[in-house]
Amino acid sequence: MSDLRKIIIDGKEIETEGAMTLIQACEQAGVEIPRFCYHERLSIAGNCRMCLVEVVGGPPKPAASCAMQVRDLRPGPEGQPPVVKTNSPMVKKAREGVMEFLLINHPLDCPICDQGGECDLQDQAMAYGVDFSRYREPKRATEDLNLGPLVETHMTRCISCTRCVRFTTEVAGVHKMGQTGRGEDAEITSYLGETLESNLQGNIIDLCPVGALVSKPYAFTARPWELSKTESIDVMDALGSNIRVDTKGREVMRMLPRNHDGVNEEWISDKTRFVWDGLRRQRLDTPYIRENGKLRKADWPEALAAAAAAMKGKKVAGLVGDLSSVEAAYALKTLIEGQGGIVECRTDGAKLPAGNRSGYVGTATVEELDTTKAIMLIGTNPAVEAPVLNARIRKAWSRGANVGVIGPQVDLTYEYAHIGDNPSVMADLLQRDHSAVQEKPSVIIVGQAALTREDGAAVLADAMALAEATKSSFMVLHTAASRVGAMDAGCTAEGGVPAVLEADVIYNLGADEGDIPAGPFVIYQGSHGDRGAHRADIILPGAAYTEEPGLFVNTEGRPQLAQRASFAPGQAKENWAILRALSAEMETTLPFDSIAALRRALVSDVPHLARVDEVAENAWTPLERGSVDAAPFGEAIADFYLSNPIARASQLMAELSANAAARRAKPMAAE
Repeated sequence: MSDLRKIIIDGKEIETEGAMTLIQACEQAGVEIPRFCYHERLSIAGNCRMCLVEVVGGPPKPAASCAMQVRDLRPGPEGQPPVVKTNSPMVKKAREGVMEFLLINHPLDCPICDQGGECDLQDQAMAYGVDFSRYREPKRATEDLNLGPLVETHMTRCISCTRCVRFTTEVAGVHKMGQTGRGEDAEITSYLGETLESNLQGNIIDLCPVGALVSKPYAFTARPWELSKTESIDVMDALGSNIRVDTKGREVMRMLPRNHDGVNEEWISDKTRFVWDGLRRQRLDTPYIRENGKLRKADWPEALAAAAAAMKGKKVAGLVGDLSSVEAAYALKTLIEGQGGIVECRTDGAKLPAGNRSGYVGTATVEELDTTKAIMLIGTNPAVEAPVLNARIRKAWSRGANVGVIGPQVDLTYEYAHIGDNPSVMADLLQRDHSAVQEKPSVIIVGQAALTREDGAAVLADAMALAEATKSSFMVLHTAASRVGAMDAGCTAEGGVPAVLEADVIYNLGADEGDIPAGPFVIYQGSHGDRGAHRADIILPGAAYTEEPGLFVNTEGRPQLAQRASFAPGQAKENWAILRALSAEMETTLPFDSIAALRRALVSDVPHLARVDEVAENAWTPLERGSVDAAPFGEAIADFYLSNPIARASQLMAELSANAAARRAKPMAAE
């Protein structure tokens, strides 16, 4: 039942929910309230006092607008709506007083502070600060914390807004930060001086309103006004987080999250944020041809001619890698099928049903998880496979949702009922009465560890039958950013990867997660000198995901557009353009000569890809059930930090992986 109340803010009457706080009501009325501690996705602390407003007829002192609800306001003597003023002399004086207190101990670090130019304290000091200080005492200084290789701390700058504490505790589920002491001795610290262990810790850099927490890898490398900012999509996992890529010249300097309530809210994982140094290393920047067992450099005409000669008249097949855009996958499919060959994108052997979108995407949306009351995880560890999605499940759990897990017992940052570690328990679940679950919103999420097994198709069929029995929404959680888009484009072959390996020539489009045995001639097209390039007979250097525009369809089936932020190094070209040039060399020219023409052809074949940022509804098509094996589920991702060629080229990811391995190793007693 809605509880609408009328309220007058700065002379403007609005109607709003009684549960809204005054700061939210002011935003609804188009009035901006300064704040340091308040954040709409975190609990309310009310400890910075910057958001003070005047409540007419209330107590004779300003009120903190973040901690007072609209329903707490009293109407006027004759029932008039309550009046709130945000720009009265009382409010101005109060905010200036708060700012003066905040600056008593804040150091004059602005010329060397990485937050300079995008600092909330700087911006609000311009509006509410004064040009002198009445305080002559020495400034307080505190020791910096060591939170690990990602977050650099300068705790003397800290204003105790506690955003970092609330984020790590509430969203990331890591109970390691807090505040000790009182008054001047109060300081934010980590318990027992421990470093942070979370795949989401980089988000506290964005949350910090001052320069107390800054990015360690980015420190002292650029200023925000020097950077070109490009909106793009992340490919480190299949969630498709919305990101902003900041470049300086041709170099990517940092990655930041963009707000998208339907996908990643405003969080990104640490791999997404810090993998950019992998874009500079191990790059393929010139074509190579293998002669007498050794790779030698070649130019484009020679490499394309050699590739065309190798493919002509042979049995050809294509593999689509985990980071490929839909356009590149579609261009490869058109080229290879024109030669009578087959193309496969399920390089990990997942038993995903071709053409059945309810079987390889499902019917659930990511946003649905916010309001669900029951979640079942089958063969998936979302804390590793999609940390931002895991934070969303944690949010549902914190609001009272029950979580069940069929798979290995792992730390998901929230409590769950462990139902079993193998798929045979689903048969038992299907025999039970599900009337209680049917009455409330529920979601079943199936991961790749369940689908890459020999009995993956039967596991998927059982999971879909369970979703039907419980009237749950269904979601397949992928580990590869390209998988859903390539499946939509029809890059599936009868017989899967084994059928591809029987070909004479394999065109490998950035598939680096598996080994191609000796025998077939391999043409590798990709951005990094990884496993695929080592096995190749011809290497054609392609662009990475930040260096070409492309469509990516995320795990819920939402097409999203990534823009080009920089240019590929050396002679590397855009992936679709290489395939178009090769087709001309083979005298079977593809019917497009621009990305726009390619997208028109793609959309005519797969119409729902035209609806960018919309989740298409999928017709529910259950699968025929079979027998499942009692072997326990494994892990879909062995190492979170080294799951793709860009991450494996990153020095920082290697350090994080080594640190994680050291933490997992059992401590030995000193002898």
